[in-house]
Amino acid sequence: MSDKTFVGGIHPYDGKDLSKDKPIRVVLPNGELVYPLAQHIGAPATPIVSKGDKVLAGQRIAAAVGFVSAPIYATVSGTVKAIEPRRVVTGDMVMSIIIENDGLYDEVDYPPVKPLAEMSRAEIVECVKEAGIVGMGGAGFPTFIKLSPPDPDAIRYVCVNCAECEPYLTSDYRRILEETERLIGGLRVYLALFPKARGIFAVEDNKPDCIKLLKELIRDEPRMSVTALKTKYPQGAERQLIYAVTGRAINSSMLPADVGCVVSNVDTVITVNRAVNEGKPMMYRVVTVTGDAIVDPVNFIVRIGTNYNQLLEEAGGFRKKPAKVISGGPMMGFALFDTNVPTTKTASALLCLTADAVADLEPTACINCGKCAEVCPGRVLPSRLAVYADHGREEEFLRLNGMECCECGCCSYVCPAKRHLTQSIKSMRKMQLAKRKKEAKK
Repeated sequence: MSDKTFVGGIHPYDGKDLSKDKPIRVVLPNGELVYPLAQHIGAPATPIVSKGDKVLAGQRIAAAVGFVSAPIYATVSGTVKAIEPRRVVTGDMVMSIIIENDGLYDEVDYPPVKPLAEMSRAEIVECVKEAGIVGMGGAGFPTFIKLSPPDPDAIRYVCVNCAECEPYLTSDYRRILEETERLIGGLRVYLALFPKARGIFAVEDNKPDCIKLLKELIRDEPRMSVTALKTKYPQGAERQLIYAVTGRAINSSMLPADVGCVVSNVDTVITVNRAVNEGKPMMYRVVTVTGDAIVDPVNFIVRIGTNYNQLLEEAGGFRKKPAKVISGGPMMGFALFDTNVPTTKTASALLCLTADAVADLEPTACINCGKCAEVCPGRVLPSRLAVYADHGREEEFLRLNGMECCECGCCSYVCPAKRHLTQSIKSMRKMQLAKRKKEAKK
């Protein structure tokens, strides 16, 4: 067992046994694929194709707009059927490019790439930027920005987030085991950008097979190491991971680069490797389809734009009608009222449960037990912040450091009164972030 961890956190049922031993399966999509133009933090991409255009897999179909943005690529060959609003996992209607799959999967001819050793720092970053890569752990922040800190020589740690602490998810676990060389190759790309940094694979100690395999394969890599982390949620959250691995602390007003760190998750690092060493854009990701309502829980490698309904079919459908369907994990995912939505760059899982534990519980008054504060990794007072949020008391919310909440859900999980603490705090944080954005534009 490892003692590398952070203060706070919880140990929920992890549900990983349902799919962790299922090798990644390829899914070839059928019918139409939907590409929302907003699949990342920042400005939505803008279409560069029109209705009726023929496209190939790997062809750019939407261009980045502004600095914080990312292009989008077709993942199948076919015809642009429409450019219109379509629903996404959050329930919003987002302008999207719809491509009718011709079933041929013809790809573009990718340009030749230079050996990594011959590429300049600027060329590597440009490859990542042009590939449309964003953080695939959930945030969706354009990766090329993360790889362009003000002072690259100040970066001392490149942490590959292999924790996968969210219950039920096993996509990163399978990629570590099945694409280990690609993962290590991706870290080599990061280290080429940061010559004074050490690369660390940060893995929770409930994955001993991953720890053993990585240690074996990097034994001749002097700048790489493996750090075993204590298994605890949310060990994979960026702030908590950095503290556990390096002992350096950041808050909501800081970036990892401010303490000499860069953090990327497994899927992102592998996709960076494909972009730089193979010249291929971001077109795929691994999605876990799991839960006790699923006939055959499994991990799929999915072409972005594939409909969730097809993934459900490929997993054998429902053994019992689910009471709850979530895009992502149970702690930080989005509950779905309709599975007719596309996978995007940030899709990680489709979780289908036969019981909705949250809906069956009626919130009651706070009993002032302090459990929420005890487990909070942000070291704030969730019960007090939720009251301020519910009553619109913004000044008090900010005074008690409400923006330090990472929205992990630990407080709601342990609350004996079953109060929706995270939901209340998240709403106020969203409001404050929108205000800051509006003021920045003035």
